Amino acid sequence: MSAGLRYRMGVASRAVAAIAGGYGVAALSAAVLALGLPALFGMARSEAALTGTLASFLVYAVAVMWVFAARSAWRAWTGLAIAAALQGLLLLLWTQGGGGAA
Repeated sequence: MSAGLRYRMGVASRAVAAIAGGYGVAALSAAVLALGLPALFGMARSEAALTGTLASFLVYAVAVMWVFAARSAWRAWTGLAIAAALQGLLLLLWTQGGGGAA
């Protein structure tokens, strides 16, 4: 594979990671905050959902910046996967463990 093609594939992989992976991490963060804020701080569920949604815009922007600041596309994907796995675990604990708002 030529160096030019390898570079283009790396940029394409980062673009997919930024768009799809960033969206996934942002959506998970919105769900975790919407369930976690009422459970941890006694916040109203409607306010927690709004706060989680607004915070997800910041999470998405940071995820996109992370993807293009990482040394390689592999590290970018790995970072997003770790963030998604941690948030998914929190989400699973709150929904299965009964810790979330019912």
